[in-house]
Amino acid sequence: MKSIKYEVIVEPFAERHFIKSFEKKYKGAWDFTLRTIIEEFEKIDILFLKKIAEYITDKNADIVVCKTEFKISSTQESRHSSGNRCIVAINKNTNQVCILLVYGKTDLSSKNETTQWKEMIKEHYPKYKYLF
Repeated sequence: MKSIKYEVIVEPFAERHFIKSFEKKYKGAWDFTLRTIIEEFEKIDILFLKKIAEYITDKNADIVVCKTEFKISSTQESRHSSGNRCIVAINKNTNQVCILLVYGKTDLSSKNETTQWKEMIKEHYPKYKYLF
């Protein structure tokens, strides 16, 4: 399978919210982690093959929302056990991956994590609201 190279955009909402807490908590390790996440998203198709990413919306649509897991550099936790997640929108027409949310499970207060982040997407990203 040939992988498409995507442009990765960290959305301002994602930057202002949970990313700030990762920066404070993990200092220099966060900078390396974010660079790694961006590099992975440049070839996001590979993450689906490795089952690191999962489609949330219709994978055949022009714009797809998906969820991935990540670990913080220099920690012993695995991607899955860390509870750290990214929600991204893949625009197949423009070859862009937009990072919408970056969070740890403890960042969300609801018992239903998926419902809460979907509501956040609908509220803060009107252009993706129709996908849900």
